[in-house]
Amino acid sequence: MYTSDQDILNLIESQIRNVPDFPKTGIQFKDITPLLGNAETLRQTSRLLAKPFSTEEVDVVIGLESRGFLFGTQIAMELNAGFVPVRKPNKLPYHKIQATYELEYGTDMVEMHSDAIKPGDRVVIHDDLIATGGTSAAATELVEKLGGKVVGYSFIIELAFLNGRNKLLKHAPIHTLITY
Repeated sequence: MYTSDQDILNLIESQIRNVPDFPKTGIQFKDITPLLGNAETLRQTSRLLAKPFSTEEVDVVIGLESRGFLFGTQIAMELNAGFVPVRKPNKLPYHKIQATYELEYGTDMVEMHSDAIKPGDRVVIHDDLIATGGTSAAATELVEKLGGKVVGYSFIIELAFLNGRNKLLKHAPIHTLITY
């Protein structure tokens, strides 16, 4: 049905809904729930997200709370890797490590279990969207604290005007499907 990856990217983009003024005035929220509800876009998105890493040795895929969990597990399965959730504070039950990152209006924090990454693990970090790059940079800090190495970043959507990739490129390549 689709003759190229570009045809599939066009299909994926057609399933991303723009919601104005959510969660606050002036924000144009990129809603992936229509994409999730379509079996074909769900399957093809998973495939295209994993594709750049198919020749890499990847031990772990990290999914960032919460939408990063949706495709992070699929990418991990495609790459025959484990999956690790990185969560907001006080959501994980076991011993954890934390990293703080800047927001436009303050700071926030993410946590990961202290035994989630082994020294030498090769890690892909996934989220649905990259904006300023703060959450992914904090997850990178967690991986490096535990002796892992980030070998790539994966995003469905990039908001290029926020320059988030500038925070991450010094660590590893960035792969996005759709750029706004």
